[in-house]
Amino acid sequence: MRNVSRDELLEKIGSVYKLCNMAAMRAIELNGGMRKLVDAEPKEKVTTVAIKEIAEDKVKLKAAKE
Repeated sequence: MRNVSRDELLEKIGSVYKLCNMAAMRAIELNGGMRKLVDAEPKEKVTTVAIKEIAEDKVKLKAAKE
């Protein structure tokens, strides 16, 4: 897969803060044994896989209940 640009990700998510939180939360899930939603090499870091999943719209941010 091609490298994903930061600008492309920011267009999808809207803010660096949300992007970092999404990637971190997904990386924790992947580290805990959740299934990868994109094709990835076995040696790829979970943060890289999380970013790829976000770029391919496989992971969405849930709105918090108020």
